[in-house]
Amino acid sequence: MRHGKYPFVIGFLVVPVALYAVYVINPYVQAFYYAFTDWHGISAKLNFIGFANFTKLFHDEVFWKALEHNIMLLLALPLFTIAIALFLSFMLNVGGGRSSAGSTKGVWGSKFYRVVFFLPQVLSLAIIAVLFQEILRPDNAGAINSIVHAIGFGDIGFLTNTTVAMWTIIGVLVWQSVGFYVVLFSAGMASIPSDIYEAAEIDGASRLVLFFRVTLPLLFDTIQVAWVYLGIAAFDAFALVNILTVDNGGPDGATTVLANEIYRDAFVYSRFGYASAMGVVLFFLTLTFAVLTLRLSRRESIEY
Repeated sequence: MRHGKYPFVIGFLVVPVALYAVYVINPYVQAFYYAFTDWHGISAKLNFIGFANFTKLFHDEVFWKALEHNIMLLLALPLFTIAIALFLSFMLNVGGGRSSAGSTKGVWGSKFYRVVFFLPQVLSLAIIAVLFQEILRPDNAGAINSIVHAIGFGDIGFLTNTTVAMWTIIGVLVWQSVGFYVVLFSAGMASIPSDIYEAAEIDGASRLVLFFRVTLPLLFDTIQVAWVYLGIAAFDAFALVNILTVDNGGPDGATTVLANEIYRDAFVYSRFGYASAMGVVLFFLTLTFAVLTLRLSRRESIEY
């Protein structure tokens, strides 16, 4: 059996590895190749132009504006989502005092709240975008502006005001993301032995101290992973921006992101080579963020 082990393992791996190479690795290789050409996506003819697409990128104001919005998402989305999810998870697991058995418990109805918080996760981003189009409409038909009109104020341009539009996108993304991380952090908190909380409470620790001195350090690895996932999501946001915003990234480019510009350059302007160059930049930005986050936040894990 030992002599036949490697052929046996290879026999199982060859098909999935081949499929992965064809449908995942191959498109990456093609994108890197097209980034150095002037391919328009229609004809089979293309010319190798070296770094011309990348040189053009660094002089493109739209590219820098989209990158600025992605960086804004990168800073705001993980910060707000993780902060809200941690607070809600703490309340659902530890914030309700003690049970009759003496162990810590969450607030009343915590099981119901978990289901409610998780509900946005069962909806696709496209559905959420259409839903918020109706909620944020700048007239009496909009769920929020209809109330504002009834009070006697004018429209709030959630998606038409260049100052507010990007923050609206961030708010919708946070709303969509929080539920998953509430469940993730709740699972992490549930694995923390209740004896640790009991010992801290005996020593006089308040709820605030329990959160910052007990819960956060013991959840550090989970928070680290969440930060990486949310950072990668911040470099995307294509579906929401493309469906929800004015003119697919407006008004006046106030909400456009790199993924949106890649789509526009490729399928609207037929500049597949230029779009591929932008995709290569986005690939390295995402990879750099993930590596730096994991390296800089690396620390010795706490055993409990």
